[in-house]
Amino acid sequence: MKQATNEMTSQTILTEVAWEVCNQVGGIYTVIRSKVPVMVNKWTNNYLLLGPYFQQEAATDFEEDDLNSPVIQKAIEACRAKGLDIKSGYWLVSGRPQTILFNHKAAMHELGNIKYFYWQNHGIDFKKHDPLMDEVLSFGYMVYQFISELTRYALEQDLHTLAHFHEWMAGTAIPDIRKHQIPVKTVFTTHATLLGRYLAMNDPNFYNNLPFYNWEKEAQNFNIEANVKLERACVHGSHVFTTVSEVTGRECTHLLGRSADKILPNGLNIERFAVIHEVQNLHHKYKNMVEQFVMGHFFHSYSFDLNNTLYFFTSGRFEFLNKGYDVTLEALARLNHRLKEANSPLTIVMFFITKQPTHSINPQVLNSRAMLGKIQTNVDAMVEQIKKRLFRHAASNVNKPKVPDLNEMIDDYWRLRHRRTVQSWKSDQLPAVVTHNLVDDQNDPVLNFLRKANLVNHKEDRVKIVYHPDFISSTNPLFGMEYDDFVRACHLGVFPSYYEPWGYTPIECLARGVAAVTSDLSGFGAYMKNVPIGDEEHGIYVLNRANKTFDEAAEALTNTMMSFLQRTSRMRIDMRNKSEDLSEEFDWKNLYSAYEGAYIAALEPLGIFSKA
Repeated sequence: MKQATNEMTSQTILTEVAWEVCNQVGGIYTVIRSKVPVMVNKWTNNYLLLGPYFQQEAATDFEEDDLNSPVIQKAIEACRAKGLDIKSGYWLVSGRPQTILFNHKAAMHELGNIKYFYWQNHGIDFKKHDPLMDEVLSFGYMVYQFISELTRYALEQDLHTLAHFHEWMAGTAIPDIRKHQIPVKTVFTTHATLLGRYLAMNDPNFYNNLPFYNWEKEAQNFNIEANVKLERACVHGSHVFTTVSEVTGRECTHLLGRSADKILPNGLNIERFAVIHEVQNLHHKYKNMVEQFVMGHFFHSYSFDLNNTLYFFTSGRFEFLNKGYDVTLEALARLNHRLKEANSPLTIVMFFITKQPTHSINPQVLNSRAMLGKIQTNVDAMVEQIKKRLFRHAASNVNKPKVPDLNEMIDDYWRLRHRRTVQSWKSDQLPAVVTHNLVDDQNDPVLNFLRKANLVNHKEDRVKIVYHPDFISSTNPLFGMEYDDFVRACHLGVFPSYYEPWGYTPIECLARGVAAVTSDLSGFGAYMKNVPIGDEEHGIYVLNRANKTFDEAAEALTNTMMSFLQRTSRMRIDMRNKSEDLSEEFDWKNLYSAYEGAYIAALEPLGIFSKA
């Protein structure tokens, strides 16, 4: 296998094409970016990434330059001579891969011809005006031109070319590559079928009905016929067709009409710490920052014991049913009831981190956070004053070591200022459930459930809700920390998805020593069932949702949360360390072999491998 790999990487130029190269949109960005160091290590100058050019993203993440490979550089120059606007250089991520970005908007004048030939050659009619589709087709046209030139120059050097396309938005060059018999081998990976995502959001019996859907009729129903036909053309035109999980593989068979040749599970760059306690140290460091937010958000109305508080969260694209937000909310309501009935001393703060249209941050939330900052300033000033005066007192009264009344060491000015600040901060209103002003507050499904369930942060509630309809970053005025650090601060990630072709969020939790709930309907959850250490002791809870009713799933999730809460602090620390062990199963160093198998399968007919 090693000899075959060396022959492949030395005799082949691999181009990996994705709409999310230098363009963060969703999970594929994480797939590509995190895999880069392994790919560059294996393929060196024979590895190349292709993506669309977006000026704002490229300005920070991309450095223009000539590339190290003479063959690739010749292909670039040939395309530029044809009038194509191509940016060559390096993506500024770990591994610094050779990258080409295509200014697809500069080729929009070709759209008429592109659509005509797609209709004539592949039977796809783009009747509906779709700005995104126009960009995708223009991008695909440029990719086709480049790969054609690259293949020509590679053959002159006795090199083979292999093109790996991710998702239909990046794969629109495949049908023309096969139509014109360009001598390049192609691999196509679907990370989720377009039609499957639509159907799952609208059919509660999606998995049971999967074998019986008429794909064309359903595509017409959702007004995505051209998109789905394009996706199917990519699937059937590729030499090797792959997907990310067995769950999605079954979906592909029924909706795309071709079974996957290979399964390519997604991984991460897993960074392990040299000392085992570092995971716990980082948890405490970032938990202190989350506690600052919690105090600012809740304590102006009432307080609770932070030493008996656990932080749960869910995050991802806003798909209320697909992401399992509905089941999560129902389980939280049941958990709240159970904890109140048991008179539990525990408080759970549950964060919903997702993206929804908003007008602005709720001014009351922002003001409360700012007021806590003023209290912190007052406290720091009083502490500094006490420290100086206490030191002087000790030095001046060596023979009288008795500690004086510390209250007497604070000036009246600071006493009054502190009292006024605290009093102006206090409120008789309930803490806000949502941190922002939503564009469509009345029809938001998360808020509507919370209102109906009366889970709106009453003092007696043991489960508190923070709905944050925006992503977390260091520039966020409410948290002031990166998302990865926020994850480390939490105790449990909750992701009981109904439709999830893979699911990165649970892996991100495990890699940061945080336990996570996934479901057997997600690609990751199904994969985890075949991992020997994929169990609760190692921080992963796989919720059974296949063939379960909503009520059964909600009750099972409630029981899972209760089980987690019954663990002692020492047990949770042990789980953090074991979670890191489990996350290594998903290091790209281990999962790259699946990609390697797909590439060998594509190139094997060329006979370039030794018969060892």
